[in-house]
Amino acid sequence: MTTENPLLERTFDLPFDRIRAEHVEPAVDALLAEARAALDAISAHEGPRTYADTLGALERSTSRLGTAMTIVGHLESVATTPALRAAYEAVQPKVSAFYSGIALDAALYAALVAYAATDDAKALRGPRARLLDKTLREFRRHGAELPAEQKDRLRALDVELAMKTTKFSQNVLDDTNRFEIVITDEAKLAGLPETARAMAKHDAEAKGKEGWRFTLQGPSYLAVMTYLDDASVRERVWRAYNQRAASGEHDNRALLVEILRLRRQKAELLGYADFADFVLEERMAKSGAQAMAFVDDLRGRTEAAFRAENAELEAFVGRALEPWDVAYYSEKLRLARHDFDEEALRPYFSVDKVLRGLFELAEKVFGVTVKERSAPAWDEAVRCFGIHENGRMIAAFYVDLYPRENKRGGAWMSPLLSGASEEPMGPHLGLFCANVTRPVGGKPALLTHAEVETLFHEFGHLLHHAFSEVPVESLGGTNVAWDFVELPSQIMENFCWERASLDLFARHFETDAPIPEGLFQKMRGARTFRAASAQMRQLGFATVDLRLHRELGGEGAPLGDPDAVVAFARDVLEPHAATPLPRDYAMICAFTHLFASPTAYAAGYYSYKWAEVLDADAFTRFAEAGVLSEEVGRSFRAEVLAKGDSAEPSELYRAFMGREPKLDALLERAGLRAA
Repeated sequence: MTTENPLLERTFDLPFDRIRAEHVEPAVDALLAEARAALDAISAHEGPRTYADTLGALERSTSRLGTAMTIVGHLESVATTPALRAAYEAVQPKVSAFYSGIALDAALYAALVAYAATDDAKALRGPRARLLDKTLREFRRHGAELPAEQKDRLRALDVELAMKTTKFSQNVLDDTNRFEIVITDEAKLAGLPETARAMAKHDAEAKGKEGWRFTLQGPSYLAVMTYLDDASVRERVWRAYNQRAASGEHDNRALLVEILRLRRQKAELLGYADFADFVLEERMAKSGAQAMAFVDDLRGRTEAAFRAENAELEAFVGRALEPWDVAYYSEKLRLARHDFDEEALRPYFSVDKVLRGLFELAEKVFGVTVKERSAPAWDEAVRCFGIHENGRMIAAFYVDLYPRENKRGGAWMSPLLSGASEEPMGPHLGLFCANVTRPVGGKPALLTHAEVETLFHEFGHLLHHAFSEVPVESLGGTNVAWDFVELPSQIMENFCWERASLDLFARHFETDAPIPEGLFQKMRGARTFRAASAQMRQLGFATVDLRLHRELGGEGAPLGDPDAVVAFARDVLEPHAATPLPRDYAMICAFTHLFASPTAYAAGYYSYKWAEVLDADAFTRFAEAGVLSEEVGRSFRAEVLAKGDSAEPSELYRAFMGREPKLDALLERAGLRAA
């Protein structure tokens, strides 16, 4: 096989700088043929079956194809061009059909069943035994025992889902980039911090415009909503943000309905009542009903405090509020009550110091060192680092921090390569991306505390991948139940609130002084400010997710026209919002967590809150041991991070904590109490 195509090269340092749109289809076609041949070889194998020629071979069969598609999908997310988008769209249907067809391959399933009956299979222990059990279960869950006609229908559904969810994501990116406000009168910037002004000035200059340019990208949007005095501009930006991809050229309304319909049809075809039950069967919640019960219970413990917070805010302002007023006046109330201005922390969170402190924390708590290294990347702003232990690099990762118009919004981590295929275990490779405040005006990027939490969160996911010791790739790292995958990420956020860990990185960018004690105490005191409102917001997203996937599309509640579905989502979300929502509120049309891939967080958004219960409880071990405890860190690494999905999540949690999780720690951290 030629190596002229960089997507076909077998290298640890991936050739991101050489991959072009024209490489995508030839590489994917070659890797599809390679994977099909590997699967056919498993089915055709004669003689006694072993782990290596059956289950192990199945593991290896799609590894290179999966890596290539991960790379192409990543580049389409962070360095998209019209040509790359077209290439990605061209290969997606055939790759989706191929993956959907694996579980539907009767000869392959027969080979697995035959192997499961052998003495070799019955002698399996540990991760290999779990792999066999999960593989057989996943084949059945994804249609291995369906009649031929229904298998064809399932293949078609999976292809349609892949195409429509990709288009949904692209529409959100395009509609987000379409919007801008350019202000030329400096007086209209009243209330806006200097960092936000400098960023807006830089954005305008980059577009060859006079004045200050504001967009719907995270740092710009949040600055306007939190600080800008001009309510008319806040309203315009808020409406634009919450109506993205809800009309015009990039309208997602019809796509939203189609995605929900396809998911419902897939679930019913596979014998499940709805998509939530299908997805959650293999997660900690086990069913849509149990996930909904968890969300309802937490809402019941939150509603009284939520109502009190909103009454207090209205009393402070002296009138009923509009949605675009909430963040603005909340910040004013926080300043009045706690004498705490979030912007006062920015000078202590320069991006390089934050990263160095994050890596030093990993050294102290997990016993590794992190060093910058040279590697080709997809943008000049991207950096690469290696994680070292005992003189050996156990993992490497890329960091891509700042917004660009060719990059999707939000923050995420992605595994790229697993060392599990090597003997002994080789290094892992991953990345994490964010869209935090850029450096402007000759100063380093000065982050908000929330942006710092985001970096710690994504680094937690990265460590889950980097520390994997599971010899089976598909059971390693972040390949765990989605209501468990957020535990490693969210537990890292706790270190952003502790003096011992903050002093590692929260240093003034000019003087290197730590956060003054008075400011630190104000920050801690304000931690639970409007915590019930923040919790209700997350519960709203979890509720609308579950209700869309459990209720709509069934016999009693057929999916209506797109406007009716958008209205349904709005009506579900409104009781969780601090103010009434406009009738044209349509944030669901840009809710990429739910609709930007065939599954992702669909029917699983509750996972964030589920994992918060786990992380708040688990962090009590760190807190009780002085926060920067290498003993506790080593235990967390050994019992959770290193184990991946080699055992049930509940078993891993009990191994670390010595007991079942308790809700108390989350309620205490949020300033709430059990009802």
